[in-house]
Amino acid sequence: MANILDIRRRIRSVRNTQQITRAMKMVAAARLRRAQERVFNARPYANQMLALLGSLAARTEQRVHPLLAERPVEKILLVLVTADKGLCGAFNANLIRAAQHYLEAHRDRQVALIAVGRKGRDFFRKHPVEILADQVNLFSRLEFSHAQDIAQQIIDLYTQQAVDAVDFIYNESKTVLTQRLTVERYLPIKPLRPAEGEALIDYIYEEPAPEIFNVLLPRYVEIEVYRALLESAASEFAARMTAMDAASSNAAEMIDSLTLHMNRVRQAAITREIIEIVSGALT
Repeated sequence: MANILDIRRRIRSVRNTQQITRAMKMVAAARLRRAQERVFNARPYANQMLALLGSLAARTEQRVHPLLAERPVEKILLVLVTADKGLCGAFNANLIRAAQHYLEAHRDRQVALIAVGRKGRDFFRKHPVEILADQVNLFSRLEFSHAQDIAQQIIDLYTQQAVDAVDFIYNESKTVLTQRLTVERYLPIKPLRPAEGEALIDYIYEEPAPEIFNVLLPRYVEIEVYRALLESAASEFAARMTAMDAASSNAAEMIDSLTLHMNRVRQAAITREIIEIVSGALT
């Protein structure tokens, strides 16, 4: 049985760990608020640009831009967005598991990988998957230029017909407690198809469709990549805040349990000493 000194040391160790988890929770909460603001600001712009480009693509009889060209899917580029760090619950594990299921479902096709985030890259380095590129340490200071670099890579691969489709796997932020794992096709860009009985919004274009596509389609891909990175960053901070809150609660419960055990050990020691004193006096 552990003595009182050992139990006190363990309580002190757990209490120090609890201070760390509380601090990490507060940092994650502060960064989550900023990340959510950036996500909320990016969503309307991306959605409106998709509506504009989808409307124009639906009215264009011929596909006048390579990013709109659809071809038989034989080679796929999968972009996996994970975190650079751990201590965020099942955030990374769920993404990696989804990527494994994706690879299993598309084993009859050639799938290459771009790993965004250290956790996904380190995992798939040990597996027989072709990693075309990796991007790590982005989320500490995420900028639009990071999304531009990734977007340029996937645009070049698609326009050069090195791949026939580009899919993203990332976590979309819903609430602090909820993140939705999303598998989304980014290329080719699908034209907007209105629901039955719904009319497309009619825009007035001053330039021909090819010139509009040449400017806006690459920009749209950059915005969508940036939105995915922002969603993933917000989801990571939310998952880390939730995990650190649970860890702090578990540490409090452990401290209470150890304190109760320490009191029982001390009470047993005092009782034993009293019995020894009484026994000695009687003899």
